[in-house]
Amino acid sequence: MSELGHAQYAPFAYLAAPKVAAYRRVMLTFIAAKEQFAVHLRPDDVAARMAGDIPDADELAGILDQLSSPQWGNLLAFPDTSRVLTLEDFQRRRMIYQLSPAGEAAERALGVYDRTFGERGELQSVALQDIAAQLVALASAMRAEVLDVPLIHNGLRSLTSVFSDLAENATAFMGSLQRSIDLQDADLDAFIAYKDRLIGYIDRFISDLAVRGQRIAQELTGFSDSDVLRMCDLVASRELEDRPPDEAADPEQERRVFADRWYGRWQGLVNWFVSTPTRKSEADLLRARARSAVPQLLQLVAILIERQSGRTDRSTDFLALAEWFAELPDDASRHRLWRSAFGLTPARHLSVPTDTADQWDNGGVKPGMAWSDAPPITISPRLRATGQWERRGPGVKILDRSEAKRFLAEQARETKAIADAARIRLAARTPARLSELGSLDEGEFRLLLLILGDATSALRTAGQAHMVSSDGGLTIHIRRPDDGTRAVVKSPAGTLAGPDYALELEAA
Repeated sequence: MSELGHAQYAPFAYLAAPKVAAYRRVMLTFIAAKEQFAVHLRPDDVAARMAGDIPDADELAGILDQLSSPQWGNLLAFPDTSRVLTLEDFQRRRMIYQLSPAGEAAERALGVYDRTFGERGELQSVALQDIAAQLVALASAMRAEVLDVPLIHNGLRSLTSVFSDLAENATAFMGSLQRSIDLQDADLDAFIAYKDRLIGYIDRFISDLAVRGQRIAQELTGFSDSDVLRMCDLVASRELEDRPPDEAADPEQERRVFADRWYGRWQGLVNWFVSTPTRKSEADLLRARARSAVPQLLQLVAILIERQSGRTDRSTDFLALAEWFAELPDDASRHRLWRSAFGLTPARHLSVPTDTADQWDNGGVKPGMAWSDAPPITISPRLRATGQWERRGPGVKILDRSEAKRFLAEQARETKAIADAARIRLAARTPARLSELGSLDEGEFRLLLLILGDATSALRTAGQAHMVSSDGGLTIHIRRPDDGTRAVVKSPAGTLAGPDYALELEAA
């Protein structure tokens, strides 16, 4: 940051200091004093107004000195000579302090930030009624034989002011609604009472927005584009009447800028209430978001009731199990607990007999059936007697697949040789246009189709392209024809018709 920029923002430096809370309380004390028309404050006045927040006089003196230092400049310090009675008082350092312009601006900015950050916003049903009334009045004024420009100007200005408040408050409310839903540690009775009020508040706004928003949309669509442009021109001309003349400015250009600004505000109002086939209005989106908040609040109440009723969830069970594991003396005990908790004891009858599987498939087992009611699994007596499910016998012979592998490898080599030969023959015919390639054999024709498939995708936004083929064997240079000519390439595998591309192939 430049020195000028650092000097401009130096009054905010105390926000990063270790004693930021003390500095902030002192500055708020000066702001409150100025609102009561007290310009200067002495250190004892500051201490009295802070009501003992900083009881140490030396600490307060250090804070005031730092805030009035040239590096920060939040306060202005002046010698206090009004209370000098003796020479000793004169020699003792006494100062009075007042807010500097930069310090006051910084505190005002911080105040706006605090109010905006903590603002919950509101859903203004009354604003919807005011907007509808203003639109009716504007439409009546624009249809009059003699246009009342001051009335139109005031009506349009009031309309945009009310709409701005509506949009900003709705945005702030929807932003704070999630914080309301996250109040999971609140008292159940208090939260249920708050939830009922909040749901009633949202439902009332949703109803008003559905009814009055439709009326507002109808009023807005009743204004033709020419009426809106004329109204914006009239308002812009009236605003420029009190504007001081500027020799470097073009009056017509200034009027056009002001008119465009009002037209943009009107379009924002239209987009907020009027939906199109490709875009939903902001009012519809706000109504959908408000409706979705109601089931979320009800779900949160159910969660709080479950917690207070003593029911446990899966996380609580796992925490209890973790404590059991930690209390066990050795790994053998922990393994036994693991098998008991998760049912991982080996079962010798995991193989299901065919009869049992057929019975399951035919509807013998239904979802939700108790295990005691389900049909039993038939276990072979041999499993209990010998520990083996099947009768022992000779092992299955391992098939020798070396001949089949050799045959597949030979086919792969022949296919690669054919493709390489086709690649060499086709590359030898370039550079050329497609119409100059002549008749191609089947291998060359299939290779050309692959090359064009790779290359034409790169020609969608450019006239020519340079790339490597998908198999990595060729470097492709292709250019779209400038004259729009077309080519026909024939082969035993078929005929290709399309643009007469200029093609050059090189071995990669």
